[in-house]
Amino acid sequence: MASITPSLWFNEDLEEALELYTSVFGDATVHGVNRSSPDGPLLSAEFELVGQRFMALNYPSDFRFTEAASLLISCTDQAEVDHYWDQLVVGGEESQCGWLKDRFGLSWQIVPKRLYELLSDPDPARANGAMQAMLQMQKIIVADLEAGADNA
Repeated sequence: MASITPSLWFNEDLEEALELYTSVFGDATVHGVNRSSPDGPLLSAEFELVGQRFMALNYPSDFRFTEAASLLISCTDQAEVDHYWDQLVVGGEESQCGWLKDRFGLSWQIVPKRLYELLSDPDPARANGAMQAMLQMQKIIVADLEAGADNA
């Protein structure tokens, strides 16, 4: 059976990215790296984050990451949202509605499962209240989502 592995192209900073990602994700695994020589620069790596494998290239290029592709982290609670957001945004930039770019330009969506629950509330006013609250946020705050739903 075929498999799909996302491939990411880093602009000579893959080694730094691996250090960040393996520190942020407790169950990260680096499966292999390729170097030009034993002490040479990293050329590529295969790694895994939360059970998802990735291939990564490390070569100077004009190619950059864009928001057209992002990695979504589905979080169980606010503590997980805070953990991933606070570590991945360092040196990067915040965006709207749970999106951020890390310092390598890779886009992430940090989303609590509670958002999905509130957006699918059978009461359309509550669902809309949660949506309107989310649209005002950068990092998603579960308590503010619930307040938006409750005050609708």
